[in-house]
Amino acid sequence: MADLQSYIQVLLICAVSTIFIGSIILRKRKQNHSSLPLPPGPKALPIIGHLHLLSSTPHQDFCKFSTRYGPIIHLYLGSAPCVVVSTAEAAKEFLKTHENSFSDRPAQTVAIEALTYGFKDFLFAPYGPYWKFMKKVCMSELLGGKMLHQLLHVRQQETRRFLSVLVKKGVAGEAVDVGGQLMTISNNIVSRMIMRQTSCGDGEIDEEVVRKLVADTAELTGKFNLSDFLWFLKDLDVQGFKKKLKEIRVRFDGLLDRAIEEHKDESKKNKGEGARDILDVLLHISEDETADIKLDTENIKAFIMDILVAGTDTTAVTMEWAMAELMKNPEVMEKARQEVDSVVGKKRIVEESDIPNLVYIQAIVKETLRLHPAGPLLFRQCSRRAIVNGYEIPAKCRLFVNVWAIGRDPNHWENPLKFRPERFMGKQMDVRGQQYELIPFGSGRRMCPGISLALQIAHVTLAAMIQCFEWKLHDDEKILDMEEKPAGIVNPRAHPLIALPLPRLNPFPSISQDI
Repeated sequence: MADLQSYIQVLLICAVSTIFIGSIILRKRKQNHSSLPLPPGPKALPIIGHLHLLSSTPHQDFCKFSTRYGPIIHLYLGSAPCVVVSTAEAAKEFLKTHENSFSDRPAQTVAIEALTYGFKDFLFAPYGPYWKFMKKVCMSELLGGKMLHQLLHVRQQETRRFLSVLVKKGVAGEAVDVGGQLMTISNNIVSRMIMRQTSCGDGEIDEEVVRKLVADTAELTGKFNLSDFLWFLKDLDVQGFKKKLKEIRVRFDGLLDRAIEEHKDESKKNKGEGARDILDVLLHISEDETADIKLDTENIKAFIMDILVAGTDTTAVTMEWAMAELMKNPEVMEKARQEVDSVVGKKRIVEESDIPNLVYIQAIVKETLRLHPAGPLLFRQCSRRAIVNGYEIPAKCRLFVNVWAIGRDPNHWENPLKFRPERFMGKQMDVRGQQYELIPFGSGRRMCPGISLALQIAHVTLAAMIQCFEWKLHDDEKILDMEEKPAGIVNPRAHPLIALPLPRLNPFPSISQDI
């Protein structure tokens, strides 16, 4: 929604000439009126619906609406009917009790359609045989425990490289853009787990090319596009999205075509033995004549786009929010540091195998996901008419679950705006979609399949940053502001977190191995 205000004037000019169309739509709605009411909501305008009421942070606007109209509200985003739920109880009704009616994704945007090769991916694919097949493959082979264990060395190498950069900066007295560094390690890990190498000269991934591609893709998918919400603009490209999307697709095709050819050549040399990364597995599945679903090259590319974009931005944003909260709450940072020192010591660097014993670190991540979910809204669509809590929910109605609002609900969280990891100590509350007070990764069939990978990266990276460095803030009063940056589907900080990483382990454990 970041560009919404820029286009309101254009919409108002168009409104006069389209009032007649709006009246037809309103009459049609009355004709289809059910005996059951729609959920309540603010008054809509013809054509644009409630778009004029939304800012660049719609999850915050939805939260304000719910305070006035209740936990389930009805809106029109242009010509698209929507329902927004903002409490754990309401979320459970839609995502569990009525899950069969809400397992589809909403009508997709121009950007997503182009970047997923016509919804041939996994995250945005319609609910059906293909999606079920890819879900099974995801959990058993692509992002399951076996693959994560097999690629543990990749995460270890990238963590050591990340720490090496921070050590050099700290010794030199140079402050770092914490978010930028976290984006780099997240991108490098995910890229290498997907496709260990491309034809970039030295046999390694061109990391800068991948980072730029991911950043551009995330930016475009998060931008507000008029034609996605106003039916009479559906076939027009009034904002030039299609040209930008075509350019991104050309770059992505170039990257993936080289990687796919190289993987096929290596597979021939190795006679198809041993999958060394996620792309190897996908290619093997595409060549399996007995598979329930036949994957083509576009399916593979679309799936890789999913992991690259969803697996990089969200994890990095979560870790940056966590570090900002830790620096704003030094007593929490110190308590975490004492735990890491007690469990790991100072002679070696924390590893993934240590995380089960670092319960306070786990609580910090949960508290961060509660206050600052990387994806503040979950998106679903009603595949058939449903009746929820006495309200009529028509087919094709879009569903937004406001995870951001649920995590700040004072009915479930004492002093909800306070960063207090202790609230999770001694409790069995998890983030895996079973307890609806905390669902940053979603719930049910369509919850995020990369949750285990995301938590592994977040836990060990934060623990290492806490263990290895004292963090001195840059002299900027805005650095610790908890303001959010308008960025569409992801929820980053408005102000970069700039800090000096001062090495605290002496002697510093060796981190040069396999970098």
